[in-house]
Amino acid sequence: MDEALLRSLTPSVLGILVRRGADFAAAEDAVQDALVEAVRVWSDDPPRDAKGWLVTVAWRRFLDATRADTARRRREDAVDEEPTPGPAPTADDTLQLYFLCAHPSLTPSSAVALTLRAVGGLTTRQIAQAYLVPEATMAQRISRAKRTVSGVRFDRPGDVATVLRVLYLVFNEGYSGDVDLAAAAIRLTRQLAAAIDHPEVAGLLALMLLHHARRAARTAPDGSLVPLAEQDRGRWDTRAITEGVEILQAALARDRLGEFQAQAAIAALHADARTAEETDWVQIVDWYDELARLTDNPIVRLNRAVAVGEADGPRAGLAALAALDDSLPRHTAVAAYLHERDGDLSRAAGLYVEAARKAHDLAERDHLTRRAARLNARRSR
Repeated sequence: MDEALLRSLTPSVLGILVRRGADFAAAEDAVQDALVEAVRVWSDDPPRDAKGWLVTVAWRRFLDATRADTARRRREDAVDEEPTPGPAPTADDTLQLYFLCAHPSLTPSSAVALTLRAVGGLTTRQIAQAYLVPEATMAQRISRAKRTVSGVRFDRPGDVATVLRVLYLVFNEGYSGDVDLAAAAIRLTRQLAAAIDHPEVAGLLALMLLHHARRAARTAPDGSLVPLAEQDRGRWDTRAITEGVEILQAALARDRLGEFQAQAAIAALHADARTAEETDWVQIVDWYDELARLTDNPIVRLNRAVAVGEADGPRAGLAALAALDDSLPRHTAVAAYLHERDGDLSRAAGLYVEAARKAHDLAERDHLTRRAARLNARRSR
């Protein structure tokens, strides 16, 4: 069973059902039923046209559910004819579906959460971590969003800002999480940049390219994480870096700064340094100040504390960190790093152990544990 194929076809099949008149929640349930059926029967008898098979089965499941519910049958009486089986359209409907999910009847945060769950394939836990909220809270938010759009005709797509937020979060999960969605996010952002002349769309594309350029160097052969300062910069994708910088420069020249352009500028400064020691941390702090002004995001201020620690010394970084809520994700890991830079190895080792206990990602947990062990070994010599 090719699970990657099923995952890649899901957005397009869902988009077809929505365009044929299915309300979003019912369409999502029907597609999920079709995927379960595919897992059950394809290993013995795979179809020649996988997408057409999924569309036909999902549509049948939708019709069955519609006929079983009298209230929904009244709303959907125009779609009680089964489509003729055959090859499904080959166009990529994913980006269109992103806009449909960003519906004006939803708040931006609910639209993002719903799209990440239904189209991006992320779990409720992954989305909750991205939003820094408990999983139960996010589950309720997604359920409310489904109820809100149930029965709504998607004739008023959402705005660009919400779609950009979804693409950004999907890329971040694909880049650092356990679902590989980064390449798909870049492809969709390229499509959006080709269709819309918007500096923030360009800024997001540049940011993705600059981060993705470092992907090959982020892990060692054994799968362990490699910090930015220790990465082999010869493994960075110079073509992607060049493209990202050129896109960013064109966007910044329009003098309509947004958060994605500011983030891309920080990534470009890292990419421009031939060695970690040559990184222009003073300018990076300036860009974090701009980003904090644009977003007032606590994670931005956490990252800024690291940059301050590099530009002005670890004690200045610790002072900036002290002003932040210590419950922030990775707050303890940042404190450990700054204490290590300040020479307090005992305190740093203890904080690395504490940060490892809090880490959700296994690779990050192992990385923090190894740093603690390395410091303890140095102290015992």
